[in-house]
Amino acid sequence: MNRLSRIEGQVRGIKRMVERDCYCPDILIQVSAVNAALNSFNKKLLSNHIRTCVAEDIRNGNEDTIEELVTVLQKVMK
Repeated sequence: MNRLSRIEGQVRGIKRMVERDCYCPDILIQVSAVNAALNSFNKKLLSNHIRTCVAEDIRNGNEDTIEELVTVLQKVMK
């Protein structure tokens, strides 16, 4: 939740920069930082999901979870 709150703050900061008509390259750098933060969050969330939900489903014989994971990975990696 802390990571998401920081990202939310970064996005609000970008919005303020746009409203103040800040220098475009400065805004682009901040957007890039938000993208990196979101990618980092995605990696952490995906890792946790695989270690918990996916592993548990496989142990319980629910192999449909693998197909779901493949679909999610395809969407995330676009």
